[in-house]
Amino acid sequence: MQATRMGICWRLFLCSCLFLESSSQDFGAQTQFICTSVPKDMDICAATLQNSVPGDDLKTTVMQLRETVLQQKETIMNQKETIRELTSKLARCESQSGAEPGGRRKETGSKNTMGDVSRGPADTLAQLSQTLQSLKQRLENLEQFSRSNNSVQANSLKDLLQSKIDDLEKQVLSRVNSIEEGKPGLRNETEQRGRVESTLTSLHQRITDLEKGQRDNRPLDKFQLTFPLRTNYMYAKVKKSLPEMYALTVCMWLKSNASPGVGTPFSYAVPGQANELVLIEWGNNPMEILINDKVAKLPFLINDGKWHHICVTWTTRDGVWEAFQDGVKRGSGENLAPYHPIKPQGLLILGQEQDMLGGGFDATQAFVGDLANFHIWDRKLSVGEIYNLATCSSKAQVGNVFAWMETSLDIYGGASKWTFEACRQLN
Repeated sequence: MQATRMGICWRLFLCSCLFLESSSQDFGAQTQFICTSVPKDMDICAATLQNSVPGDDLKTTVMQLRETVLQQKETIMNQKETIRELTSKLARCESQSGAEPGGRRKETGSKNTMGDVSRGPADTLAQLSQTLQSLKQRLENLEQFSRSNNSVQANSLKDLLQSKIDDLEKQVLSRVNSIEEGKPGLRNETEQRGRVESTLTSLHQRITDLEKGQRDNRPLDKFQLTFPLRTNYMYAKVKKSLPEMYALTVCMWLKSNASPGVGTPFSYAVPGQANELVLIEWGNNPMEILINDKVAKLPFLINDGKWHHICVTWTTRDGVWEAFQDGVKRGSGENLAPYHPIKPQGLLILGQEQDMLGGGFDATQAFVGDLANFHIWDRKLSVGEIYNLATCSSKAQVGNVFAWMETSLDIYGGASKWTFEACRQLN
């Protein structure tokens, strides 16, 4: 027992000696050796330090260190949470840009001619514009080649370019519509979409001229308009307005197999009345004609993929109307906007229904198919005159209010023109 006590005192002696020797260097005093009683289970050096350092200072230091550690831990947790949120947002963005649930990428039946499309809506439209400009440059090269050498190679290149334009057109439709649904108020994106539509229109017009090769020789009325897709941006605008009319006849050739409904072959809007004169087949409803927003259902059956000639006559007196399909009268009625003259100073659009003057197009009401020989008269044609039109008689007349001419229309959004001669290309 005594040996144990001596060992403890010796350790205490050494520890105290070291501490006091260090202190003596600060004060310049002679050293003293002090023995302090310590419980046998406690570390001797720790006990010596505890007796040598003021207790309040040590407690304050420990608390400060503990507070620092807690703050650092909280900062790390916040950073982890931020990383999780950013990861989640990135995953959602990738999903919205074309991935299905589960991370699988959507695939289309046609080749993606735009390459790796950007994620953001504005970047997507910018990419579309660049692609269209590239195609435009290639088309200019094709034009020069075709003028000097009308070979099989030139025709093959034209076919390839037409195929690429068709693919691009479908991608423009799906991507622009999705952007409009998600962010309808972005002005910059709307302007970019307008530039894309303008370039696409130019491409379609020029490729049509190349393929036909008859623009200079073709009569200006021997053409058809084709609206291949149900969009809110393909249409043709008549360059002049209609006069005030107390009677009218509207005739045209139509070909469509769209379902449900062929859409809107034409609409005429005036200030204050978007439905001044409209022909529409929308959804599962029968074809209708609207005058001053008043409606008459027409007995037409035309969505069989074949060419049909249709005419509608109307007079303001008692609002009497008649409907003709393929030269045969199919129905009639009255009280359609009686004593309301068709107003002037409006805008006539082919292929779209106007919800406001010159705009407000709805893709679900757009016309899909082919349209040709659209004429308007400011009088009621007789049964014989309508039959001559439907049978392509040499006695057939042209509209005295609007006559079908290439130079009378401006075409937008990719609607295309093709050579058409009534009764020679039927079905």
